[in-house]
Amino acid sequence: MNLLNHQLFQWIGAGFSPNAALLWLATQLAVGTSWMMAGAVAFAAWRRPADRPYILAACLMAVCAGMLAHEIAATLKHPRPFMIGLSPPWIAHGGRGSLPSTHASVMFTVALCFLYRPQLRVFGAILAALALLTGWARVYVGVHFPLDVAAGLLLGATMAAGPALASQWLKRLQVPRPTLPA
Repeated sequence: MNLLNHQLFQWIGAGFSPNAALLWLATQLAVGTSWMMAGAVAFAAWRRPADRPYILAACLMAVCAGMLAHEIAATLKHPRPFMIGLSPPWIAHGGRGSLPSTHASVMFTVALCFLYRPQLRVFGAILAALALLTGWARVYVGVHFPLDVAAGLLLGATMAAGPALASQWLKRLQVPRPTLPA
């Protein structure tokens, strides 16, 4: 698995001789898309007031995903590409464990929560694109391996299932209210 991960990184990552334009783009995406995602979630909450409780639940699941990703990474202590000399870190980053990617875990949790909800699917598609771009960028700048991002996607999918399942369960619990005679 490590060989595959390293080979994928060599194919996707910037390495020691990056393309200047791609490196600029990747550094902007690796750092800035979190803010773009937060803005898109806030915009969705503003545009879809009826879905605010669900959006809040998605955000809470994302917080849980982030905390869980940190705990898993601290336990596994999987090194980052720059820590083993495969690439310099093209953005400032600490040397803690990389598997799973916290950015991917959080961003995919929110994106998939939105994709599960029909009223939020357009927003979800935008958020999923941001999550994919961020994953690529963080690999390109040398702070993650591709499988770190894939593990973040898997954790995000697991966490996103929570609000979707809870929403379905709550719908089943709703009992039609009888109409009173006038």
